[in-house]
Amino acid sequence: MARQSASVLITSFQENYDQLLRFLTRKLNGDSQRAADVVQDTYLRLAKTPQTVEKIVNPRAYIYRVAGNLAIDQIRSDRRSSAHHDKDDSGAEVTDPAPGPENIYLSREQIMLLDRALAQLPQKPREALLLFRVEGLSHREIAKKLDVSNSMVAKYIGHALKHCRDALLIGGLK
Repeated sequence: MARQSASVLITSFQENYDQLLRFLTRKLNGDSQRAADVVQDTYLRLAKTPQTVEKIVNPRAYIYRVAGNLAIDQIRSDRRSSAHHDKDDSGAEVTDPAPGPENIYLSREQIMLLDRALAQLPQKPREALLLFRVEGLSHREIAKKLDVSNSMVAKYIGHALKHCRDALLIGGLK
């Protein structure tokens, strides 16, 4: 494609500025800031166009071609930069998923407090809670096993949960 004087291209650029900006915004996934940067780069590229004897048949199409190529270059550059940063960041944030010594100690202490709280519970509330939380039985199944009503199972479980919660809260304050 032959080039013509920069003044004809700049004039066409100015006439089509708004449409070019919208075109580039769509091409760059709605990023109007990057689109404005590419429009400015397009202007600079067109301003550097040398004088030639041959004319461009369609200056608008030439401008859109230059802008589109610059937008593609921008997208590629962003991808390379993103891939480079992803590689750099992956090594910087290596963490051990295992709990630290403090968390292990606190967890063991909570388990001991829960064991004590469960041991202090009467047999049926303790059994109802364990059947519900550990075995995963429904209230109806627990009621059948303990030979009590469904509402009594709910009361047993509520009482046991409250007792365990209070034990953890009181034990955690010491």
